[in-house]
Amino acid sequence: MHRRLLFFCCWLLFLDLCRTVNPGCSCIVFSSRYNPQGGTFTSPDYPKRYPSRVDCLLYTFQGTADEIVELTFHHFDTRSTYPDCNRGDFLKVFLHLEPDERGVNEYTPWSGLLCGTLADIPQVLYSSGPTLIFEFHAEPSAKKTNVTSPGFSGNFRFIDKRIFESDGQPVPNKMCDYQFVSSQYTPQHGRFYSPRYPSSYPENVHCVYQFRARSKERIRVVFEKLSLQKGDVSCLNRADLIRVYDGSDQAYPAIAVLCNEDSEVEILSTGPDLLVDFVANSKWPGQGFKATFQFQPVDDHVTETDKQLPVVPGVVASSNSAKYSFIGPAVSATTSSCDMVFNSDTTKSGVVTSPGYPNPYSARTRCRYDFQGRGKERIQIIFQVFDVYRPPEGTKECESTDSLVAYVQIDGKMEKIDSFCGESAPRPLMSNGPRLLLEFRGLTASRHARGFKATYSFLENFGITTGKQELSYPCAFVYNSNETMNGTFTSPNYPGYYPRDTECHYFFNGQPKERVHLHFHYFDVEGVLPCDSVSASDYVDFSNYLSRDRKYSRHCGQLTEFDVESDRSFFRVTFKSNDRLDGTGFNASYQFVSEEDNYTVKTPLSSSAAAAIDYSTTPQAGYYCCFSSLMTLVLLSLLPGQFQPMTNEIAY
Repeated sequence: MHRRLLFFCCWLLFLDLCRTVNPGCSCIVFSSRYNPQGGTFTSPDYPKRYPSRVDCLLYTFQGTADEIVELTFHHFDTRSTYPDCNRGDFLKVFLHLEPDERGVNEYTPWSGLLCGTLADIPQVLYSSGPTLIFEFHAEPSAKKTNVTSPGFSGNFRFIDKRIFESDGQPVPNKMCDYQFVSSQYTPQHGRFYSPRYPSSYPENVHCVYQFRARSKERIRVVFEKLSLQKGDVSCLNRADLIRVYDGSDQAYPAIAVLCNEDSEVEILSTGPDLLVDFVANSKWPGQGFKATFQFQPVDDHVTETDKQLPVVPGVVASSNSAKYSFIGPAVSATTSSCDMVFNSDTTKSGVVTSPGYPNPYSARTRCRYDFQGRGKERIQIIFQVFDVYRPPEGTKECESTDSLVAYVQIDGKMEKIDSFCGESAPRPLMSNGPRLLLEFRGLTASRHARGFKATYSFLENFGITTGKQELSYPCAFVYNSNETMNGTFTSPNYPGYYPRDTECHYFFNGQPKERVHLHFHYFDVEGVLPCDSVSASDYVDFSNYLSRDRKYSRHCGQLTEFDVESDRSFFRVTFKSNDRLDGTGFNASYQFVSEEDNYTVKTPLSSSAAAAIDYSTTPQAGYYCCFSSLMTLVLLSLLPGQFQPMTNEIAY
């Protein structure tokens, strides 16, 4: 009994902090004045079960004016029977108290409710100011008679909040806008954050980060951590998202649209201006983002930064190869040597070959080909010749024989996506971002093995050659019936493997009383039902609206031919891949028909027609054009600061 009384009482040295606390609550205070190194906190009687009734127990963590509070839960088990946590056993958390606000009452806005187990809550919490408070409540219930819930335990510490200040100049009279201007008096690199980071950002916030480099400079931005909303929902249907524009304002093309959760996302501008536009309209904000920026010099010669070939785990550059070789447009189609860098600032396409091609390559050859694009560019590799030695026993795997290995950047590291060997030409390759690395490993010399020859292209259209590319998204294409009544559309890089971490939209706009009929001739999208993040699946989604449509389920896996029909004159198809595995995507046809007419099923492609596809032809870059007035009105609803998830009642 005495232990419980001691636990629930505030000592005299904390009276100044407890006077403003709800007088109906008991209080425990942790102050950086007395705990500068931090410490631990637990529920009453932990690790035994906490009391069956706790009306209101306040945990107050108080730092100095320049500090914020970090809480880390190591154990959490309240076994609440109410999923929304507003009854039963729960913690009510206050993260955004004003600097001079050291207590809470029934009118103080709270940030969230925690209940259940450790898997149900965010393990780490941060305050936005020097004070963090949470209330612990436990209700007696007959359902919990035989349940032993130990409660919670964790650590706390106080952090200097100045380490999370953005390095740019705040824009006057704006809540969270910043400018980053390159000059001889400003740093060439730094950091920037979402508001309140590492705590959750405010609701209904709009922040603009403007980067302005000098004429012979470009901007590199890396989102080291991105945590807006959980899930794998398309960015088209997210209230919180980041758009990156390749210029000084929103009129320029969007080269990245980010949402959900991600890490180490690299973005490179094509010119001296870049705009990062952060819009949050959701009811439950996430943690936000932390990012770095760098002003990189660009001139007629490759900079020292560009000379650093990507580091690949377990790969060592050949000691007998040239340290560096830059291939310019005049020689890119005829020259090959080891360790080469192909930069889109200098050439948009060319030919890459194995050493000595068309002569056989020598033994113990190891060459690396690094492709570096900018903006929304993706690198596509199409093979004309592939003749790499394989032992007579016919090894199925390419790990222990001569091979060509492809790497892309995932979570800030170069990860292998596939390796190729033998005499069969690989399908076309495409990067998931502005970087791609090929490594050729010629272990054995053979007068019959010529190596490989391939074309490379820096593409902005993701290898999709039909439709009109819409500038508001990195990968979006529009098909209007007033321009063509039927045609085809494919996944990115089809018939090659689609790139990872990619989202593409296909918008179909018919005239009034027209509908669109889709026929999928081929479908191979990595995943298993129900095609969600739990099963780590890529997917294709259908909708009669810009928002989600419950009528259609997600599609993934290897499917036989199937048809999809719209209910309206507008229809949307969205393709989304994650960073796990690859597939060859889909090939589909569309036809606009009058709603009075019967739908006419498109004739599937014959095997001879499919075989006639020329893999060696490099798709040309997509072309731009304005939307029809109908589609323009639709996309205007997505402008920053105005986005709201649309309901099924909205007509287009």
